[in-house]
Amino acid sequence: MSNTRGGAWPGPTEPRNEDWVTGAPFFAGLALELSGTLSVALGAAGIANDTIFRAARYVYRFDLTAWGWIHVVIGIGLIAAGLGVLAGKSWGKSAGIALGAVSLITQFLFIPYYPFWSISVMTLDLLAIWALSRSGEADWRAR
Repeated sequence: MSNTRGGAWPGPTEPRNEDWVTGAPFFAGLALELSGTLSVALGAAGIANDTIFRAARYVYRFDLTAWGWIHVVIGIGLIAAGLGVLAGKSWGKSAGIALGAVSLITQFLFIPYYPFWSISVMTLDLLAIWALSRSGEADWRAR
């Protein structure tokens, strides 16, 4: 059964496990994790096979391998920031906002190569930044 009194499920008066954040920071952490995972996948595709993405006459045209490495590095940072947010670390909120903004800019610059993917990741970044920006002290626990 469970480890509560009398084998019942914990009710509203039972102590809860407070190791993880809830509310808007929880959503932001999950959005950062998903955005980071998608960025790493996009970067791996760019590194492995340069023929997947095409953009003709684009001002910010880099070698697609360079774009791939940019996305991998930012994606790893987003995953780390998402874990920090979910664990309630004091650095997680500011790292999540900063890396979400950097990811938003790089995805915007990558739109000509793969529009649907970039716009999807940009949406996740915007939602994560919004959720982290609006979360107050009631939602956020600094550890």
